[in-house]
Amino acid sequence: MGPLALPAWLQPRYRKNAYLFIYYLIQFCGHSWIFTNMTVRFFSFGKDSMVDTFYAIGFVMRLCQSVSLLELLHIYVGIEYNHLLPRFLQLTERIIILFVVITSQEEVQEKYVVCVLFIFWNLLDMVRYTYSMLSVIGISYAVLTWLSQTLWMPIYPLCVLAEAFAIYQSLPYFESFGTYSTKLPFDLPIYFPYVLKIYLMMLFIGMYFTYSHLYSERRDLLGIFPIKKKKM
Repeated sequence: MGPLALPAWLQPRYRKNAYLFIYYLIQFCGHSWIFTNMTVRFFSFGKDSMVDTFYAIGFVMRLCQSVSLLELLHIYVGIEYNHLLPRFLQLTERIIILFVVITSQEEVQEKYVVCVLFIFWNLLDMVRYTYSMLSVIGISYAVLTWLSQTLWMPIYPLCVLAEAFAIYQSLPYFESFGTYSTKLPFDLPIYFPYVLKIYLMMLFIGMYFTYSHLYSERRDLLGIFPIKKKKM
């Protein structure tokens, strides 16, 4: 008699897919809650709701973004098939803006740009996690595939612009309060506003690299190729 086959739920592939499905589901629920909360608050309180967006949903947003760092581990160990560097750039970009720029300065938390940024992030993530969650269990919808590979094209550059504007608005507060500015050994000072200005330039360089990668990925997945002109 041959070796007994393992039950489906014990097979490594099944466990990997089950784990990824649960991870994507948790992220989808978190981002959907944030987006729904922001939408209800806006229709209930109007522009006033934008001022205290961070106080209302900041904890859940920080939790979702922190958990998303697991995706780097997923790619590294091979349970999620993606390129590590572009994903690393996207995640670190959000972590720096959310935890370093926004969370550390209460004055920035009340800016309208925080609400705008959260809307952009959640729109992208709700679609992305829905697509990934269904893909893991073998369900594919052409409309959802197209949307997941297209929505980022207008929104991702707007995200970067909003992030850059958040950094710009935070600079006076970092200059006034001296947050993160310090001195290294041998009296070598680190003036954090200068660090942010350097990062501001790097943000747009990273956007070009990430945009190029996402476009190549979209072209390969959707089979979109440049249209050649017919010879007369």
